[in-house]
Amino acid sequence: MNKNKQALTLTQYAMILVFGSIIVRLITLGLYPLMDTTEARYGEMARLMFETGDWITPMFDYNVPFWGKPPLFTWLSAAGFELLGVNEFAARLPHLLVGCIVLALTWVLAAKERTKQEAWLATAIVASTTAFIVISGAVMTDTALTLGVTLSMVSFWLSWQKKSAIWGYLFFVGLSIGMLAKGPLTLVLVGISLVAWLSQEQRWKRTLTCLPWKGGIALFIAISLPWYLLAEWKTPGFLNYFIIGEHIKRFVVSGWEGDLYGSAHDEVRGMIWIFWFLAALPWAPVLMYQVGRFFKKGEEGIQTSGGYMGYLWCWMLSPMILFTMAGNILPSYVMPGLPALGLLIAGYHSQHRLPEKVFKIGLITPVLLFIVALLLQFNLTGKEAEKGLLAEWQQQVEKENSELVYIQKRPFSAQFYSEGEAEFNAMPLAEVLKNQTKTTFYVIEKSRLPKGFLWDKNRCELRAESKRRQLVLCQNSG
Repeated sequence: MNKNKQALTLTQYAMILVFGSIIVRLITLGLYPLMDTTEARYGEMARLMFETGDWITPMFDYNVPFWGKPPLFTWLSAAGFELLGVNEFAARLPHLLVGCIVLALTWVLAAKERTKQEAWLATAIVASTTAFIVISGAVMTDTALTLGVTLSMVSFWLSWQKKSAIWGYLFFVGLSIGMLAKGPLTLVLVGISLVAWLSQEQRWKRTLTCLPWKGGIALFIAISLPWYLLAEWKTPGFLNYFIIGEHIKRFVVSGWEGDLYGSAHDEVRGMIWIFWFLAALPWAPVLMYQVGRFFKKGEEGIQTSGGYMGYLWCWMLSPMILFTMAGNILPSYVMPGLPALGLLIAGYHSQHRLPEKVFKIGLITPVLLFIVALLLQFNLTGKEAEKGLLAEWQQQVEKENSELVYIQKRPFSAQFYSEGEAEFNAMPLAEVLKNQTKTTFYVIEKSRLPKGFLWDKNRCELRAESKRRQLVLCQNSG
């Protein structure tokens, strides 16, 4: 009786943590601006898609196609703009809804394979993981990719165990979602997971019968291929850049200079494991403790029926295996394996219970997220978007009959919050002023002002400033 009461209490807490984390993330969606560089860049692409009505090719700028990623992340935010207008909440909400589907799939797998109590605990762990709670409400590609990988991994297991045709077809739907979210990377991540698991205990012998291969492949092609063909037809050169550049050179060429949209991230090889630990907080130490406890008891070879826990390990480790030798990586790359993290911790807890108080650490992430969102809203962090400065620009009476020009550096948030009006000039300030032909608002970083430079007060007037930049109105010298 006492054990049942403890299990029920933990389940109730897990349910509160799941819905509490979602609600906190929902509340924070509109609290702070789209931050440079990733969110503001992708948010501006979605705004351009919404404005131009071009739903085939995401645009990096007007008439500049973005070949770096497939369009699913852009479709999500652009759909939010269609329904709710152009704002931060609308940009982020569809990504959070996708994150909720990932949580639901996590629950389904544990509930069907184990128990509903374990399902709620696993879902709570995923929902309160640092990377998941942050990225699932951000304008990024990783939540949609995680949905594709999660749907495929959950579907494969249930098709394998239940011999279900429906789950078998959903496996290929998951691959299609991933192809439209981040491309062939999805096939590689799922492939690494499945090859590692199927190679054990001669499971590979069932591969020809465990999935509806003919119909599934046809479904996969029907969903994912049309956009790739349309994208290449509309902007020739896309396939070569995306397949060869983004999926081969990006990861094997250190500091790849072929990147059309920004500098490569040249990290130390093996850094992906550090990224995983940070992204999996506060739960990474819990899993490490659980594994250590099994080794201490001499139970390191403990198995579950059907190889369930081994399957989860292959799933969770696949991003780290893929990116161990890659230098151009980001912490968000580990996100597709986080659902498996929650399922592993909950599964080990069912075998050897941890004190219930251990799981209270899950409250840390939603509380910290809310605090950070408030700090960003009131501009109390080191990061600064252009929302406040451009709100001042919007109020200027001269706005309609003048240009807005960023000197030498234009953040992506400037494009988003100016609704595409912010122009860019790479020339030094003195040259720009010398060649000015019409009334213009200039925005320049204070650190980029020439040493000893003073604005001509008879010609230029400071209208607003932020911590980093000044907004100055200059009349035509002629």
